[in-house]
Amino acid sequence: MVFDANGHITKPLQPAFLVQASTQNNTSNGTTLPFGTEIFDQNGDFASNAFTAPVTGRYHLSFSLRLTDLDTAASYIIARMETSNRNLDTIIDVNEFTSDVEYYTANYSMLMDMDANDTASVVYVQSGGAAQTDIDPNHSLFSGYLVC
Repeated sequence: MVFDANGHITKPLQPAFLVQASTQNNTSNGTTLPFGTEIFDQNGDFASNAFTAPVTGRYHLSFSLRLTDLDTAASYIIARMETSNRNLDTIIDVNEFTSDVEYYTANYSMLMDMDANDTASVVYVQSGGAAQTDIDPNHSLFSGYLVC
């Protein structure tokens, strides 16, 4: 731990990461989304498109995805936070739109319980329609950190 003159404490090995998506074109159902650019990965717990919890605890996990070219022929699209203990979904009812959707942003944020060696990733799910949705890498991020 590092203490500064004002009493602020930092923990250089405290798990924390922020990663940016890689290009993903024509995303198909069940695709684990690629995050190829590490903005930071304190403690080195992010690899192969997944975060691995180094210790048991509560982790704040979040993502923001900019999806492009959503197919309205699909029944729905889900951006899923997939962890070893449970999956949490944000669902997009594309039937509401009269034509394919050029841009849509899906966000999710949750405090999750994770055991040591549990993993977390972001998965794209689509029911029906064409696999034409792209992930905009310049506006798609995944992050997390150990809270307690």
